[in-house]
Amino acid sequence: MKKLLLSFTLLLMLVFNAKAAFMLLPMDQEQQNHLKAYGVTYWVLEHNIEAWWLLNYRGGSFAFPHTTIFETECKIRGVSFEIIPDAAFNKILDEIAQPEVNMDAVKLEKAPKIAVYTPTDDFLSQRGDVIQPWDDAVTLVLTYAEIPFDKIYDDEVLADKLTEYDWLHLHHEDFTGQYGKFYSGYHAQEWYRENQRLSEELAHKHGFEKVSQLKLAVVKRIKEYVVGGGFMFAMCSATDTYDIALAADGVDICDKYYDGDPPDPNAQEKLDFSKTFAFQNFQLVKNSLEYEHSTIDSHYGRTIDPEQDYFTLFDFSAKWDPVPTMLTQCQTRTVKGFMGQTTAFKDEFIKSNVLILGETKPMKEARYIHGEMGQGFFTFYGGHDPEDYRHYVHDPDTDLNLHPNSPGYRLILNNVLFPAARKKERKT
Repeated sequence: MKKLLLSFTLLLMLVFNAKAAFMLLPMDQEQQNHLKAYGVTYWVLEHNIEAWWLLNYRGGSFAFPHTTIFETECKIRGVSFEIIPDAAFNKILDEIAQPEVNMDAVKLEKAPKIAVYTPTDDFLSQRGDVIQPWDDAVTLVLTYAEIPFDKIYDDEVLADKLTEYDWLHLHHEDFTGQYGKFYSGYHAQEWYRENQRLSEELAHKHGFEKVSQLKLAVVKRIKEYVVGGGFMFAMCSATDTYDIALAADGVDICDKYYDGDPPDPNAQEKLDFSKTFAFQNFQLVKNSLEYEHSTIDSHYGRTIDPEQDYFTLFDFSAKWDPVPTMLTQCQTRTVKGFMGQTTAFKDEFIKSNVLILGETKPMKEARYIHGEMGQGFFTFYGGHDPEDYRHYVHDPDTDLNLHPNSPGYRLILNNVLFPAARKKERKT
């Protein structure tokens, strides 16, 4: 009710504002808090006010009608803004519309409803005082930007709750049912044992003998969601293990440490790459005690100096390729790299119809990729935390108050606002 009253108040203010003006949130170096600027724009959309995303204009700036309420909200959140008369804003739109400039203006119409696939509070409460020993960059940045989201897990996915959401993030899950292949280093730790116990109980609750079978069922439901028009974003190990699980449908790839019996000796030959989203022709890592799932990940064998580890965002035509342009909006084209259980994707295993958004060319690896599946879209982003080069199990959460202008985190938030774009702008 409070939100409805505020929306009505905003509409009245816009109708009776004699001196029409717009608020511009610059997203170049003039913005003091890039991450919270996304949150303000989302907040405006939540109150049924349309906004503009000015692609390639001053770093991908946002604009919406000016009200004192919006102005106050920007000041509270520490977001830089400029007040522009209506005539001046129309001049900016005319400038952007010129065919010779690589810019475009995209209308954002509705705040997308967001879900994060991660162990819910109810699931984690069964572990007592045993906490999950890692964070999640998407959850961190959504919270920091003050963008609301719901946590969902296997119960909710299998109960077809995904249809209630426009955008889904996959937390750092191991969809192959091998618990991140952490057995060698962590199987004696309480958090590992509790995670295995609860996962097995959850599988049995849903009628599955093994966790890998439960996760496959979840993966298939998520695929149906995307094919039907959903937006899926995944990072780190949720990227490659998602596709591995799809390719291994009906094939046992888990060793006795994870499901009590040995894997199918012919598992590699039985993989079906036609079922996957992004990857093909990869090899499974058969050593069950090795902290790696397949040859998709370029983590091992990387020789690049951490101080030189950057990836480059591609430049796309804003007017002809609005989708990849939206996803790569940033104040820089060169982004600091970061590692994870899945750090980056070897070029040779990426399907030809998948778009590479960011790459480390000397390493022949992609860091950021995007594609279509049916009526929906998916984006895979390698690495664990854009502001923590090597994030280990039990390391503290990143404090985003120290990184309000993080280019790496901006890429995540581009994906959050992408579903808000007018549908005709999302066609590729």
